[in-house]
Order: sequence, then C-alpha cells, then structure tokens
Amino acid sequence: MSLLPALPHVPPLWRESRIGLEAAALRRSTVFRGKGVPAGEHRPVLLIPGFLAGDASLGTMSTWLRRSGYCTHRAGIRANLDCSQEACERLERRLEYMAERHQEPVVVIGQSRGGIFARALAGMRPEFVAGIVTLGSPLKSQLNVHPLLLAQIGLVATLGSSRVPGLFTHGCLRGTCCSDFRAAVEGPLADDVGFVSVYSRSDGIVNWRSCLDPAADRQVEVNASHCGMGLNTGAYEAVAEALADFRAPLAAGGSLARVA
Repeated sequence: MSLLPALPHVPPLWRESRIGLEAAALRRSTVFRGKGVPAGEHRPVLLIPGFLAGDASLGTMSTWLRRSGYCTHRAGIRANLDCSQEACERLERRLEYMAERHQEPVVVIGQSRGGIFARALAGMRPEFVAGIVTLGSPLKSQLNVHPLLLAQIGLVATLGSSRVPGLFTHGCLRGTCCSDFRAAVEGPLADDVGFVSVYSRSDGIVNWRSCLDPAADRQVEVNASHCGMGLNTGAYEAVAEALADFRAPLAAGGSLARVA
C-alpha cells in the first residue's frame, strides 16, 4: 500500500478545446430542429449562465427554446461574479415576476454556477419553480473544479474582499455571508419540483462526480465539454426530455395552484 497522499482529481482541461465541434454537431442535429421538443405554449424559462459568463453564453439555447414556443427570460447577468446571496435575491425577484406574469411556475436552466443558483432558487421558492435543469454544475462540492479555475475563483474573492464592487468575497465562499444560499443548495426540494442534473465524464473544468446531487430525479450523462454544455446535442436532448417531464404537473393543473 502506498503511503503517498491521493492526488486530487484534475479534470481533462484540454477537452474544452472541442466546443466548436460541439456547436457544429448541434446545428446538424434533429433536436436542434425541434424533434422531440415538447411545444412550449408560451411557458416561461429562466436561463442562468455560468461563472465568468453572461446571458449571451446561453443565447443559442434561448433561440432554440423560443422557436419551440417557450418564453425565455435572461438572468440579467453580464459576468457571473457577484456574491451568491445577492445574485440569488435578484434572481428570486425576477423569478417571482415571471411566475406571476405567466400565472404558472417557471422552468430554470442553469449552466455551471448558474445551475447552483437554480438549485438554490428551487429550494428557496419552490412555489415559483416547475423544475430545474443543471448543466455541469458542481452541486455537491462547489469548489471541486480544475486548479486553474480554482485560482481564478481565489483571485476574484481576493479582489472582492478588497472592496472591488460586483465581486464575491472570501466570506461568500466560506463565511456567514452566503450561509442561507448554501443551505438552500444543500437542502431538500419539494416533491413537485422537477430536477434533472446533466453531467459529463469528459468535463474539463468540473469534477463530474460533484454534479451527482442525490436530490435529482434524474442524472443524465452526456458526452460534452464543460463550456460546451450550452451547445451540446446530448445536453439539448436532456433539456427537451426534462421539459416534457416538467410539463406533466402543469397539464394536470396541479402546479398552477402554487402561483395563484
């Protein structure tokens, strides 16, 4: 038996270089042309981007959903760097507005850190959430990521702790600042809130094991890069299937009562 300590898992960062191939394959796919995608009927969908990304990063998915009849809404994020608690409070207000405007709960799709926000929103305000889809989100351990990304997180936290506005701080990561947010991410979900976690063993940023939240109704494996989750055919197929699953309670009228 070796007495050396186990090496930390280091995701294969080089696999992130294939995002262009993923985008090209998506545009050739049948799901991108609408096959297997349930009709949206103007149902609301909130899209939340990942760390260092803005709303535009999920623009292709938004266009795809709108073509199928969904009413997509942006998160209002330019670069996902803010304090988690403050960001989720803003998203909570947006979520409430959407649910009341459409008179039904909202589907929330989040990529990476955006998926962590989706998980928190589902825990904090289940009456406004029909279901969530997380794309490559490290839900079980938010810092179980590639060391290069971990260094970037540390740099942002240091700048935020030095009072640079719009950035999370070291207190957000470990202190009391975001304790309510962390409790919502780790806590149970209401039975009528759907939850699909999409992960990839070839994720070059996040340790895929951290995506396997036991609270998820389904954990769907796809062959995708981390940054390519928003442009990957398998991920789009998983989203389409999740939308069909989340639609069932609405068709029965059960979820509408949560907003009324």
